[in-house]
Amino acid sequence: MNTTPLDITPFNITTRAETPEDAAAIRAVNLSAFPTPLEADLIEALRLDPAWIPGLSWVGVAPDGEIVAFALLTRCHVGQAPALALGPVAVSQAVQKQGAGAAVTRAALQAARELGESAVVVLGHPEYYPRFGFTIASGHGIGVSFDVPDEALMAMSLDGSPLPAGTIRYAPPFGV
Repeated sequence: MNTTPLDITPFNITTRAETPEDAAAIRAVNLSAFPTPLEADLIEALRLDPAWIPGLSWVGVAPDGEIVAFALLTRCHVGQAPALALGPVAVSQAVQKQGAGAAVTRAALQAARELGESAVVVLGHPEYYPRFGFTIASGHGIGVSFDVPDEALMAMSLDGSPLPAGTIRYAPPFGV
């Protein structure tokens, strides 16, 4: 995968696929971004699961070399069709709201396109994810087996093909 420099105010960030040496820094970003270690622990469990797809775990690196952002796509299924689940997406508190999360999310989604993936789902903030092309999943006949606000479950086609309909089956480490 290529690295992609993106101009992010007030600093430049470079996005690239995760390397094995990045694990501790990725954990630190997630511990900074979330109030509990659940997301950091989830990433470590996903690394050991068949849902992990090499090249779909991305980091955002500041000019000083510090990893400040993270986005992960792992295998899930919508009905019987393979798809990807986006998340966790995390940004170190010190650089939140400066574009680092958007940069690393766009890079991960582009990497998925380059791998020939066709569909992505995300459970997240309904004000944030539509900027990437996500729309409400229920409008495509996509749902989950647990209660979530309708507007928080979103889906996107990566290749322009129709999205599969059905219930999302996440990898076992998600615990749902």
